[in-house]
Amino acid sequence: MLLKLSERYPSLQKISFYKSYEINGVIAIVVERGDLPHLLGYSGKILREMSKTAGKKIRVLEKGVDARKFLEDLFAPSNITSLNIIWLPDGSTETRVILSGHSRKLPINTETLKVLAKRIRGITIRVEFEIPRRQV
Repeated sequence: MLLKLSERYPSLQKISFYKSYEINGVIAIVVERGDLPHLLGYSGKILREMSKTAGKKIRVLEKGVDARKFLEDLFAPSNITSLNIIWLPDGSTETRVILSGHSRKLPINTETLKVLAKRIRGITIRVEFEIPRRQV
């Protein structure tokens, strides 16, 4: 799909594709660090066309970025207000991701995003939402 689109969008010829994952109707594409703008170019037209062609939602993630940047890209357009590492009694860890707003703001359900984080980066995450209080 990327090769076919690169004929119409020359910026795609500059990206380094590593791997893709398909989980619950979502395709996660992993590209080299710094290549994300090439896929997001043309006002998101490339991603919309990819999504329409595949019939699935598309998430583009960069390889080699820190955990916070990875999670920000994964949960976009929601904003991460806090990240915490939780050490469990068995010696394992979980990353608690606190997002601003409601879960309906996410275009992809949180369970699918949890599976993607685990499969791509080996990060076990716990997602919570911080809903701003209304001023009286």
